[in-house]
Amino acid sequence: MLKEFLNIIFRSLKLDKNLYKDNINFGEAAIYFAGLIMILDGVAGAVAANTIVKTPVGLSGLTAILTWLIWGIFIYVIGVKLFPDKESKVPFKKVLIGVGYAHSPGLLRFFVITPDLIIPIIFITQFWIFAGLIISTKNTLNLKSNFKAFGIVILSFLIIAFISISFVMSKLNTLPVSTIS
Repeated sequence: MLKEFLNIIFRSLKLDKNLYKDNINFGEAAIYFAGLIMILDGVAGAVAANTIVKTPVGLSGLTAILTWLIWGIFIYVIGVKLFPDKESKVPFKKVLIGVGYAHSPGLLRFFVITPDLIIPIIFITQFWIFAGLIISTKNTLNLKSNFKAFGIVILSFLIIAFISISFVMSKLNTLPVSTIS
């Protein structure tokens, strides 16, 4: 089981498109593997960024699970429901597993050794995750176009970013309020 899990991580790190095409990688344990990758990704991010922003590791793991679900929902709704290809009829669970696998590069954040490397490694791994999400989306949803997969991932990201920024701004009470006299 560990060998299978590590194989999935390494194939995801190599951006192997066949990882998402082979149904054997979407078996019974797949949802647990994807969830574990997401939790470890969240913990790795918290460990790496701990010298800049103190973040509880447990909270980061829970946030990663929430992020996983949100990414999965948006990619599913946009790619399967709003803009499907003819063969984009896949279950939500398969999209969720693909999103989890695509976050494997985030595990490399555990290896941040010096504070000077935190920001570059976070950016590199985040772009690597985006590349993995595009490959995952294209192959999981059976899309013909890399551009369409890119669009689905970017649109999902923009919606998530907008919602996140709106939430943070509302909590800081800094949203512009119109004052009509």
